[in-house]
Amino acid sequence: MANDILKIRIACGDKVAMGPGKADLLEAIDDCGSISSAAKRMQMSYRRAWELVDVMNKCFDQPLVTSSPGGHHGGGAELTELGRSMLKNYRDAVAKAHLSAQAELDQILSHLITAD
Repeated sequence: MANDILKIRIACGDKVAMGPGKADLLEAIDDCGSISSAAKRMQMSYRRAWELVDVMNKCFDQPLVTSSPGGHHGGGAELTELGRSMLKNYRDAVAKAHLSAQAELDQILSHLITAD
């Protein structure tokens, strides 16, 4: 089963605290060391990436991402310990949901008309 069949989003009031796109952004920030580079990798604007990080940081009791301003000495961003933990927990929850729903999803998918 493809991982994009079932999407899990964690709500925080009327906001999405964590979902597939935000998890991907956290991984890109971790890999790239900056929000700007992560945004470029994901083909989104810096503003959009920063807004997503801001929502995540406001939804949790501690920030998931910390950043330092750019300038002559550069800048950067990194996942906090909580950020790494929440990313792992989210990825693990998605994997478990996929495994536990496999039979039902297979039945549903077997009746879908495929787009040509």
